[in-house]
Amino acid sequence: MTYWERQDPTCHRVLQTEWDTPRCEDWVSKLNEAVAELAHPAVLVAHSSACALVGHWVVSAPSQHLHRIRGALLVAPSDTEATAYPMGPTGFAPMPLMRLPFRTIVVTSVNDVYVTPERASDFARAWGSELVEIGAAGHINSASGLRDWPQGYVLLQSLRGSAQ
Repeated sequence: MTYWERQDPTCHRVLQTEWDTPRCEDWVSKLNEAVAELAHPAVLVAHSSACALVGHWVVSAPSQHLHRIRGALLVAPSDTEATAYPMGPTGFAPMPLMRLPFRTIVVTSVNDVYVTPERASDFARAWGSELVEIGAAGHINSASGLRDWPQGYVLLQSLRGSAQ
């Protein structure tokens, strides 16, 4: 996703203050601030714990902010309730399991150490998401060797639709 940000001037990262030991409530606040500043409808792209962030944000976001989001690409959602979930992040569990108010695509891998295929499928079903399984790609991160990940960018573009 960093590649997309470098190559596509319409992609912007929400700069969180803490990446190693994030607190969900801090991330929710930062996401809310970023959405409040949007000039145009947008699509969220979330990876790992940030997939849980999107759910937690939806629960508390003002309706005018929710209406600014056209969709979300939820990549490699970590199971915040699993024993494999890292110790650093706090407040991301339990995983929000309600239908999200915008179109979503969950992208998962069969060998992600942070979520089983079954649990990823449960998340997609609960969120009302399309589920895309991309084979054995680990945690779908830089270690996966996907580089600019054209397949993911196509999914992002499909969510953007009228958002641009």
